[in-house]
Amino acid sequence: MAEKLLRFVSVAKEMPAKRPADGRRHDFDEIYAQFAADRAQAQASRCSQCGIPYCQIHCPLQNNIPDWLKLTAEGRLEEAYEVSSATNTFPEICGRICPQDRLCEGNCVIEKGFESVTIGSVEKYITDTAFERGWVRPGAPRRELGQSVGIVGAGPGGLAAADMLRRRGYQVHVYDRYDRAGGLLVYGIPGFKLEKHIVTRRADLLREAGVVFHLGVEIGRDVALAELRRRHDAVLIATGVYRARDIQVPGVGLPGVVAALDYLTASNRKGFGDAVPAFEDGTLDAAGKHVVVIGGGDTAMDCVRTAVRQGAKSVKCLYRRDRRNMPGSQREVAHAEEEGVEFVWQAAPDAFTGASSVKGVRAHRIHLGMADSTGRQTPQPIAGSSFTLKADLVVKALGFDPEDMPAMFAAPELAVTRWGTLKIDHRTMMTNLDGVFAAGDIVRGASLVVWAIRDGRDAAEQMHRHLQAKAVQALAQAS
Repeated sequence: MAEKLLRFVSVAKEMPAKRPADGRRHDFDEIYAQFAADRAQAQASRCSQCGIPYCQIHCPLQNNIPDWLKLTAEGRLEEAYEVSSATNTFPEICGRICPQDRLCEGNCVIEKGFESVTIGSVEKYITDTAFERGWVRPGAPRRELGQSVGIVGAGPGGLAAADMLRRRGYQVHVYDRYDRAGGLLVYGIPGFKLEKHIVTRRADLLREAGVVFHLGVEIGRDVALAELRRRHDAVLIATGVYRARDIQVPGVGLPGVVAALDYLTASNRKGFGDAVPAFEDGTLDAAGKHVVVIGGGDTAMDCVRTAVRQGAKSVKCLYRRDRRNMPGSQREVAHAEEEGVEFVWQAAPDAFTGASSVKGVRAHRIHLGMADSTGRQTPQPIAGSSFTLKADLVVKALGFDPEDMPAMFAAPELAVTRWGTLKIDHRTMMTNLDGVFAAGDIVRGASLVVWAIRDGRDAAEQMHRHLQAKAVQALAQAS
């Protein structure tokens, strides 16, 4: 079968067919089609099976990428799915939304001029095919254990932990303040990147496996953390970070200046058919408006591309650095440009203008000076470079910080770091409260979905060790 690999010299890199911008800018469907079987096989055959697979090393989940590429190239797709899902709870989600250009594909060792292997799209193809052919089954345990686990947060980290713990036989209960499982996968990421049925079918599989969901339940308001600890033998906090970073400039409180997550959540809820008063009254709807999005990350790209689909008159992205220094995926920037978004590079807002509502963004130009301690050039304002952008809707996409978890959970004893993230012992992933663990963004700060999955799986392993030790101790005391 070796002749089916190392074809990067004769087979060019190819992505799945991408819908034309003129068509896709009017709906929220995913922009890439599925690979045909022969094309996926051909792209997988480009893998060089290198001795040191940097794609795997730079994947937070340490996915066995060369192995499942080899199996796909050889037509052994069910085996490829087994290998892919062994290290990743949600490979079809990572295949869609991971920034492969910065992770696995960005570290592919194929020589320049031949381009990297199309890893993400093959990963998506493998698992979508596995679902179609019935290879994906609920992770029911071989035997039931009497111990129970409470997981706070139904995002990728919490769901990954729930899956791993349920497979071991624990009684798993997931609590979330939203009315649907998925966290930001459902309400923060637009459908053109991740269609919602992809997330809901995973939640349905967990239900079939025996995971119990308590949705619309807010810890601290409906149930205190102390009560949760009494109900369960161990608790995992995987809430993510939701407090939007703000900007302190005149006019920031004007109507029409909104937070990115509020804007994206409203759009996603409308996609579900929910009643969203703030969307229906026009507050969070970009239709017919001049929109300015402030920020340069993936959330900013989600906002500008959502505004295009809502029928905005114009959409501009204001970012204080240049394209090369953007924290978001370069693929997303390219998609946005194709769809008509205008980028205003090296500019920062001074004020939001308007009387009863926002009418413009007054900004100044930026010069990138000497690099700071992180290696990034320091933005410096250029004197006399002020200009104004017309805006009826301004979306602040400046990142996220942790909420005040001790106050929110009515647990002042819960220790946090100086950044507000939960403080844990990184060997055990346990907080300062016995039996209470934490994982994902609420520990590491705002990060990628793939890191949340990794943290959730790691936390599940540490919780299993803790619970096993607890069970042995109980047996010893009983005897």
